Amino acid sequence: MILADYIALALFAVLWAAYSWFSAGSGGKFLPRQSLNQAMVERRHRWIYNSLKRELRMIDTQIFAGLQNGTAFFATSSIFALGSCFALLGSTDKVNAVFSHLPYVPYGGQAVFEMKVGGLAFLLGHAFFKFGWAYRLFNYCTILFGGLPMTREAEADPETARRAADHVIRMNMIAAKHFNSGLRTLFLSIGYLGWFAGPYVFMATTVIIIVALVRRQYFSEARLAIMDDD
Repeated sequence: MILADYIALALFAVLWAAYSWFSAGSGGKFLPRQSLNQAMVERRHRWIYNSLKRELRMIDTQIFAGLQNGTAFFATSSIFALGSCFALLGSTDKVNAVFSHLPYVPYGGQAVFEMKVGGLAFLLGHAFFKFGWAYRLFNYCTILFGGLPMTREAEADPETARRAADHVIRMNMIAAKHFNSGLRTLFLSIGYLGWFAGPYVFMATTVIIIVALVRRQYFSEARLAIMDDD
């Protein structure tokens, strides 16, 4: 590895941490603009509180099922991709032969290549554990939702009903936080692939992915669609 590789890796880590911090709402004083994830937190509150007014909650259970199915899909995709990394480590000789003859692609040797694949496996493993935990939390959230009082009970004791709804909301928010973290890791792993073409490509792909994610969180049509004040 050369100095540019260490700089590219450090840039990747710093941008990942900074984007995670900002998208969670911690950097509000530096960027006084609500992200899409933050706006959706408020919509989660509205959804669960509105469910207290519905006697039949099949729609809500279908929403929970959709959240779980989406999480399961990404968890399965992550574990398949992780398995591909280990398969790639078993074919390093063939891959090295290809990379060593590619023009404009710096060849660092087998040890460096295996280290890069190991880093990619770490990212995919991190994403899998995030998705796996989010799936379990969405399951817990469904159980808590099943314990919400019915409409007449909620009207008779609104304080107790609201506390029960708050438990569901908090569990749902934690599950969404881990799901978003796993999804963010998957997106950044695409930028990480640029490292196989060299440190400068790695820097470029990392910046491109971060710019795309920032645009979706703060300046996209999806964000505009749910904002009340824009």
